[in-house]
Amino acid sequence: MPSDSLWGSINHSGLSRARLHGPRHLIELADLAQATSLAGARAQLQGKCVLLLTRDQLTAALALIELDGVARRLVLCPADLAPEHLPGVIADAEADACIVDAGTAIGPIPLPLQVRATPELVRSELPRERSYETEWVLLTSGTTGAPKLVLHTLASLTSPLDPGVGPAEAPLVWSTFYDVRRYGGLQILLRGLHAGSLVLSDPDEAVTGFFARAAAAGITHISGTPSHWRRALMSGAASTIAPRYVRLSGEIADQGILDSLRAAYPQAVVAHAFASTEAGVAFEVRDGRAGFPAALIGNPGPVELRIKEETLQIRSAGTARCYLGARAESLQDADGFVDTGDRIELRAGRYHFMGRRGGVINVGGLKVHPEEVEAVINAHPWVRMSLVRARRNPITGAVVTADVVVNAASVAGGSPPAEAVLARELTDRCRRSLPPHKVPAMIRIVPTLEVSPSGKLVRPGA
Repeated sequence: MPSDSLWGSINHSGLSRARLHGPRHLIELADLAQATSLAGARAQLQGKCVLLLTRDQLTAALALIELDGVARRLVLCPADLAPEHLPGVIADAEADACIVDAGTAIGPIPLPLQVRATPELVRSELPRERSYETEWVLLTSGTTGAPKLVLHTLASLTSPLDPGVGPAEAPLVWSTFYDVRRYGGLQILLRGLHAGSLVLSDPDEAVTGFFARAAAAGITHISGTPSHWRRALMSGAASTIAPRYVRLSGEIADQGILDSLRAAYPQAVVAHAFASTEAGVAFEVRDGRAGFPAALIGNPGPVELRIKEETLQIRSAGTARCYLGARAESLQDADGFVDTGDRIELRAGRYHFMGRRGGVINVGGLKVHPEEVEAVINAHPWVRMSLVRARRNPITGAVVTADVVVNAASVAGGSPPAEAVLARELTDRCRRSLPPHKVPAMIRIVPTLEVSPSGKLVRPGA
């Protein structure tokens, strides 16, 4: 961003045109020049370490805009933060204040200063002066326990943005399924504020309602995880919007979901990106193929990628400074690289993601990455999404099983095959593409699969 503060960047990028669309409120960011969402408490929050504990994403976004450069540190807490983790977050972040709203339900909150925010702006004459280089703290998803606190600056968060790209003739309208308090959603918020507007989602809103709002706002760019997109395509609402750019990140983008989005939005660029909260954005691929070109490995530049022990590592200007907390581990190695924990494999000049290092199924001493099997299953035209997991076995220790969600007839056209027939077809497909130990011993057809609040498929033991 071409400024040292978020507010300064918004002014530089065409403040008068920028909007934030919430489910119930529309904010013209130009109004923030002489208004506030913080009930007149901005001065009280100067120099504080502030936890954002709002339920509403729009309220959180407004607080970020108002407090960058004012607060010493901002801690972006997703609405699904577990109450038992709150004391640890407060201690590790050294928080002394928080922002809450009408939907905050994590209490009691042991902080001396609590400010009630709202998406409804009130007039304020307080000048906007930058007093601090605010630190931005993001929480990891915490799927294996308490979340880690990752310390960024506005500079590291905005490093993937092209500083030479300003507001377009026709402003871009971004949208995202993500929560803007997580890394993926925050990237889209910053892009929206940098070069257009943003339509925010709501976890309680049906896909049909979200897409209707997005269409009314004229969205041009939209982002989500592959699981988000599979649910959207199943909803039958995909044709409601006509974006120019569709982005996937947060999970492995297999060929099945890429092909489905290309068919749904033939006029759009369909891109998949890889990023992590700690390392930032590594790359974006726009060629419509799963995986990424091998030529990206080892190239010098603002983002450098390398492979160590079959795992992707990243060094870039978007890398966070450190983890917070008395017992925090090192975030980077001695060379400045972040180990992502994502295993990759080279096939015909292209690297493919195999899954997380800790997510391997051990079948009689042989390794199975669930995502590799899911990619084969998801390529079947009647499959919308699948989840591969382990089942105990007295001989091999474990065998592979799969739960499969079938496309609705209205989405795929025609009538789906009988469950037993589809299960046999999927087993045969796996036998043709995979070694025997990776072929599911059982395939179940299920109505739905659980997706986490961060938009990722919930995996057993993760």
